[in-house]
Amino acid sequence: MRASLEVADIFRSAGPAYRSAHAGHLSLGQLKVMTAIENCRTAALGGHVEACDDCGHWRIAYNSCRNRHCPKCQGAAARTWLAAREADLLPVGYFHVVFTVPAEIADIAWQNKAVVYDLLSRAAADTMLVIAADPKHLGARIGITAVLHTWGSALTHHPHVHMIVPGGGIALDGTRWISSRPTFLLPVRVLGALFRRLFLTRLLALFDAGKLSFFSTLAGLTTRKAFLRHLSPIGKKRWVVYAKRPFAGPQAVLAYLSRYTHRVAISNRRLIAFDETGVTFRYKDYRRDGEQRQQVTTLATDEFIRRFLIHFLPRGFHRIRHYGLLASSTHKEAMALARSLLGVAAPIEETDTEPDEPPDRRPPCPCCGGHMTIIEDFARWCQPRAPPQSAPPTRKTTP
Repeated sequence: MRASLEVADIFRSAGPAYRSAHAGHLSLGQLKVMTAIENCRTAALGGHVEACDDCGHWRIAYNSCRNRHCPKCQGAAARTWLAAREADLLPVGYFHVVFTVPAEIADIAWQNKAVVYDLLSRAAADTMLVIAADPKHLGARIGITAVLHTWGSALTHHPHVHMIVPGGGIALDGTRWISSRPTFLLPVRVLGALFRRLFLTRLLALFDAGKLSFFSTLAGLTTRKAFLRHLSPIGKKRWVVYAKRPFAGPQAVLAYLSRYTHRVAISNRRLIAFDETGVTFRYKDYRRDGEQRQQVTTLATDEFIRRFLIHFLPRGFHRIRHYGLLASSTHKEAMALARSLLGVAAPIEETDTEPDEPPDRRPPCPCCGGHMTIIEDFARWCQPRAPPQSAPPTRKTTP
């Protein structure tokens, strides 16, 4: 069901003026995101006509833009991704671990998205793998599914990594499965200290290799001395890493993943109003507890669009990544060994020579609940033909 207000409505109404006012300051990628969201599920992308096999009711279904920043296009992508990941679930507890960076690093990341976001994901994963393999802690090889988010609830720039980690791993000699404690995976203070060291060391290496750019308020960091002076107080801060309580079973893991893996900066259901005063939406203030956590704010329309677009990811950047036992290079063998050590049967593979027909995901008929069949396709910027009349008109003949 269509939300009463969508990001697409805001872009269609205010997008042309925003593009004109910021001409030359928007990247090609940001312009493409705006156009895709504006055209999503409209005649601009074409579509098809569906008719009910039982009552004859018909409806028009326009095509989706499939852009990964579009709030309307992530549901189907999430379902497909989850179906592929379900076979990787093990009968163990799962932990949710989050790695964040200080605001000073977030500012650098904003101006160097591709390299710093990549560094954030890799440093967080390496931290988990190193500490988990340490015999003083878990002493095992673990698996990680990591998802990069770049936003806070109020659309602010807040890069951080969410991780889903099984509560245990394969012993370093590969002979047994080592389980973590039921409510404790790894010490977060140790994780934070190593994460800070790995991140800052590698960030300085990126600077020395000439892979960082600085402009506007950070233009003064172009010299190594100034850059080191900027990093000095950050290296003395405690970097926040926290682990949430374990999930209540594999299905809870899947439910969480479905909400987080394909999430965009703001969903349509959080939008409340759009008028001459700006865009009003709900957000969570994590500094407050209880009912005070849910807040409502209004941003000027230009500011809302600006905040939405700063979360555009560079082309080809992988926001969802897998490490350790789940890394693509060793995934099949590692998961087979993990199931063997846990005494879990391998998932049943389809043996039919002909694949089954893909499931029909079209919504049922709103009138009778019957099956809807596609009766016509139409191209971009075209409209479908008018539906056939129930009875053809009689043709008059001249006497």
